[in-house]
Amino acid sequence: MNSTIAYEAEFCSKEWDEKIHRNKPSKRIMVLDTSAFLAGFDPLAVNEEQITVPNVQEEIRSNSMTALRFGTAVENGKLRIKAPDGESLNKAKSAANSVGDSYYLSETDTQLLALSLELKSAGYDPQIISDDYSIQNVAAKMGIDFAALATFGIRRLLEWVRYCPACHKEYAADAGAATCMVCGTQLKRKPRRTTKNLKSTS
Repeated sequence: MNSTIAYEAEFCSKEWDEKIHRNKPSKRIMVLDTSAFLAGFDPLAVNEEQITVPNVQEEIRSNSMTALRFGTAVENGKLRIKAPDGESLNKAKSAANSVGDSYYLSETDTQLLALSLELKSAGYDPQIISDDYSIQNVAAKMGIDFAALATFGIRRLLEWVRYCPACHKEYAADAGAATCMVCGTQLKRKPRRTTKNLKSTS
C-alpha cells in the first residue's frame, strides 16, 4: 500500500476510535474478512458502512486487483480500518475457547471478531462478512450476525473436541499439541455437541 493509503488508514482508525466510544447507535456496519475481498467483494458496490482490521490489509497482495479495489475503497472513505481494543480481544478469545475454535483462528480472525464485539457493545449492528467457519461459529456464540459469500455458511453453533483417531484419547479443542501424546497420531477434531439451528444470514 502507498503512503497515501497508509495515512488514510491511520486517520480512519483515530476517527473510528472517537466515533465508537461516543456510544451512539448506528445502522448496520459490515466487518470484512480477507476472504470477502478474495471472493470478489467490492466495497464501492454497497451502501452500508464497512470496516476491517489492519491485518486484513496486510494479507492482501500489493500487486493484485484485490489490493487495488481495497485501496480505492479506503481512499474514497467507503472502507475504514481499525484495530480492536484490548478488552474486546480478550472477550473474543474467551468465546473462541468456549466453543473450541481458538486453535483454528488466526490473529486476523480474532481481531475481526473482537472489532465486531466492540462495535456491538457500542450500539452498532455489526455483520461479519467471511467464509471462515470458525469465525462464523465464534460470531454465533457472541450473538453477532455473519454472512458468507463463497460458501453456504454454518447452520449450527458447534462445540469442538480434538481427538486421536488411533487410540481415541480426547483433548481440549484449544490444546497446543498437534499429535497425540499417547501414540503420536495426528489429532483431528469433531463436534462435541450442537445447539439449535442458526438463522441463515447468507
